[in-house]
Amino acid sequence: MSAPAWHAAPWMRLCADAEANRLPHALLFQGPVGVGKRVIAERLVARLMCTDLQDGDACDRCPGCRLRAAGTHPDLYRVSLSTNRDGKLRTEIVVDQIRGMCDRLMLASQLGGWRIALIDPADALNPASANALLKTLEEPPLDALLLLVADHPERLPATVRSRCRRVAIRLPASADALEWLRTQGLPGDCEQALDAADGNPGLAARLLRDGMLSRREAVRSELAQLLAQRADPLALAQAWSQDEPRQRLLFAAQWLAHEARAEATGQRGPLASGREIANLTRWFEQANSAREMLRGPVRAEPVLLDFLGLRTVAA
Repeated sequence: MSAPAWHAAPWMRLCADAEANRLPHALLFQGPVGVGKRVIAERLVARLMCTDLQDGDACDRCPGCRLRAAGTHPDLYRVSLSTNRDGKLRTEIVVDQIRGMCDRLMLASQLGGWRIALIDPADALNPASANALLKTLEEPPLDALLLLVADHPERLPATVRSRCRRVAIRLPASADALEWLRTQGLPGDCEQALDAADGNPGLAARLLRDGMLSRREAVRSELAQLLAQRADPLALAQAWSQDEPRQRLLFAAQWLAHEARAEATGQRGPLASGREIANLTRWFEQANSAREMLRGPVRAEPVLLDFLGLRTVAA
């Protein structure tokens, strides 16, 4: 994501703090997936590693910029999800990764500037690694900066969050989001995609890029048929389990929310269900619960069948 309009205010504050030497020892970049937290965090890294700033941004030409771009800057440490002995990607950042990063931050800068550690996703820290990080947050080395990026900051221990200055990147105004989306050169209806993404420009761009609006419309049609008793729940559960089940449940929850709002105002909803709002709300909650269940090592089909069986939706 290129730097959008809604980054302007937080970016100006970061630049002002950097110029006045007021940056804290730790920053926590947080906000919904798709609003560009990582873009602004990387932009700050680039600025601090550059020795020839151009209008407040990295020049991309100096030795510091070239080393950063090549991934070989000796004063920049990145911590992310690593692979285990079986070559599979871990779901947590483990304690050895954090200990290694903290040890390196204690060393003197090799190029005489900032020593920066970027932890992404920081909400993947497990209790042991978060505790190891806490020690460095409590006694930060001089001229060292910790940058944490989290989609779900609430998963971080309060002790970690309280020792970071938060940089909140929020959902932009609809006009700003739509203007940015139209500059991306993506196929499809930008307004429809933005509505499907609940105003989130990054997620809307992904919907357009991956051609997912047709899948969202298919979910609407299938739910409407199910409510009209013209679809087989078992057949739908089998089909959904084979093709992005969590995403289909997300789309289902969106359509159910739209349907409940329409019923509340006496309008015809996208599912034409005629169901009571309380029943639609329970089904909405079940969609979200099923989606969370599918994060774990469970078979998708039984979870989907339980949702699609309409047990919480009276006729």
